[in-house]
Amino acid sequence: MEKIRFLECLSKQYPTIDSAATEIINLQSILNLPKGTEHFLSDIHGEYKAFAHVLRNGSGAVMKKIDDVFGDTLFEDQKEDLASLIYYPSEKLQYVKNQGRADSSWYRTTLYRLVSVCQIVSSKYTRSKVRKAMPENFRYVIEELITEKKEVLNKKAYYDEIINTIIEIGCADEFIVEMSNLIQRLVIDHLHIIGDIYDRGYGSHFVMDSLMNYHSLDIQWGNHDVLWMGAFAGQPACIANIVRTSLLYDNLSVLENGYGISMMPLVLFAMETYADDPCAQFTIRSRHGSEMNTQTVLAMKMHKAITVIQFKLEGQLIQNHPEFDMNERCLLDKIDFENGTVTIGENVYKMKDVNFPTIDKENPYKLTEREEDMMNKLYSAFVKCEKLQKHMQLMLKKGGMYKVYNGNLLFHGCVPMNGDGSFRAVNVNGKEYSGKDLYDAYEACVRKVLVSNNKKEKSIGGDILWYLWSGSGSPLFGRDRMTTFERYFIEDKTSHHEEKNAYYDLIETEDATNRIFEEFGLDGTGHIINGHVPVHQSEGENPLKCDGKVIMIDGGFSKPYHKVTGIAGYTLTYNSYGLTLTAHEPF
Repeated sequence: MEKIRFLECLSKQYPTIDSAATEIINLQSILNLPKGTEHFLSDIHGEYKAFAHVLRNGSGAVMKKIDDVFGDTLFEDQKEDLASLIYYPSEKLQYVKNQGRADSSWYRTTLYRLVSVCQIVSSKYTRSKVRKAMPENFRYVIEELITEKKEVLNKKAYYDEIINTIIEIGCADEFIVEMSNLIQRLVIDHLHIIGDIYDRGYGSHFVMDSLMNYHSLDIQWGNHDVLWMGAFAGQPACIANIVRTSLLYDNLSVLENGYGISMMPLVLFAMETYADDPCAQFTIRSRHGSEMNTQTVLAMKMHKAITVIQFKLEGQLIQNHPEFDMNERCLLDKIDFENGTVTIGENVYKMKDVNFPTIDKENPYKLTEREEDMMNKLYSAFVKCEKLQKHMQLMLKKGGMYKVYNGNLLFHGCVPMNGDGSFRAVNVNGKEYSGKDLYDAYEACVRKVLVSNNKKEKSIGGDILWYLWSGSGSPLFGRDRMTTFERYFIEDKTSHHEEKNAYYDLIETEDATNRIFEEFGLDGTGHIINGHVPVHQSEGENPLKCDGKVIMIDGGFSKPYHKVTGIAGYTLTYNSYGLTLTAHEPF
């Protein structure tokens, strides 16, 4: 019966034997085309310029095609000149004009070279797919140029005349831009974003705008991404975390200019509440001590205000969810205000700051009326933001907790494991899950909370999104704790330590790696590709684990990581030649 229903559905699309046979021939022939290039990026963290540059050059894929076409017939500087034109056509055209090189000879040579590159990048696709990728205004001309063979005697004059006419009628600039964009489009067949688009950098919203228009992609959610999804769902602790992180990394412009979320309620609250507090522990990372102007001082007060609110909200959340098993992260009630210390586990630490005018010692996790009012305004701004809604819809449409693609397993963080190599069981809504089932359970929660209109359901789901951000059982976090409180208030750096999940040691062994492949239904001939934990190349760490079965591609796109990683990120390409891992210099 099920087979009949399936055939009935197919008959609507292919009503005749001839139409079905044509599609079978088409699909069978497509299977024999060379593999399209997959492009893997991870942990972008709002670094839009670096992201855009890597996207334009395909992590070296464009230069590889230029080498394939021209080999030794062009000098290296000529190849680089052509590559930069393809990456940034409008800017490069202006540069060439300023140099006085943009004569008819330069245009003719450049057009021929672009056509040659376009011919090779389009050769692995069907003519129909290439045609759909072409700009509408030049579709006919480009198709003629890349499908004709200029060396054929009776077509040479026709081919040359097309090029000459483009130059003569003044369309060369526009044509070069369109051809360059088409090459960029065809060089990469599919894009994989392995999590953490948001936070730290100034351009997360620009990255999302680019992805909105990208021709073929999937996204594996990172813990920073689900934090934003939680904020859009109205989860207060997620909102507070985002605002705090934005202040810490000096990128409030993402919220204010990118999403139109006003910080004025926080500004007014911080100015009044912390008027006489220097808030010395709440520095802004990109600003130095010499820059202690009025704006920086205000930002530090805002920083402290939202941080205290965050700890209150997280304490409430943890107390409401004993299944999270995070009571050790409730620290406001462990502060000894008289002695200026805090007790964490068995240790007592001196605190760098104990001026908390909004904390009630008898009920430390309760928000004041002013704090409650301010958070309600931020809540309204996040959940009603239309642009954020569009970006979160893209996260749902193209995203997921993990992806199996061409025999490879893609996820952001880890598969939570115990020290003995077994999969760790985690409580999700009253039931324990592990391995692939844990990923599936969390994905169902994320999807449900972002589409549900049920207030209680949305509240519980939002709390789970916060747990995915920082919980020890979260596959997206992969550590035993997030020591935010300690980093702000305790000098002793031993208290800042966050223990990685056993996964990160076990993936060096074949037994654990093969167990993960089997868990996700893979035969083990592919790879596990994930990010999240920066690879410290400067310390000799290798991004390839378990003889190359596991590839870690977070090399530190984010600027704050450059000093510790020694590079500015890894990216990966996968095509008919194989896998190529690229390490980038700081941009």
